Amino acid sequence: MKRLQLVGLIAVALCAASAAHAEGDKAKGRTLVYTCNGCHGVPGYANAYPEYHVPHIAGQNEQYIVNALKAYKSGERTHPTMGIQAQSMSDEEIADIAAYLSSLAK
Repeated sequence: MKRLQLVGLIAVALCAASAAHAEGDKAKGRTLVYTCNGCHGVPGYANAYPEYHVPHIAGQNEQYIVNALKAYKSGERTHPTMGIQAQSMSDEEIADIAAYLSSLAK
């Protein structure tokens, strides 16, 4: 019986730890977005060739940012600059960046 209780406590602790980690750390994310701001933080910025509008990502949905960065990282979503940037990020950094950006006003 005690062994079963111990296993249950360990399972609860692991779930709580993974849930807390999944949300990301806004303070860490704030320090990581300096590269992102070079394109995504410039009002009216557009890429020269091929020409397209660079979207602002401040205030974007957190899960959308996570999904997009992971898709760039895996190559499922393609863009030369974004692919390279995302490949250099850990899953924790992606979560931190998403937590920070989603906390900002649009």
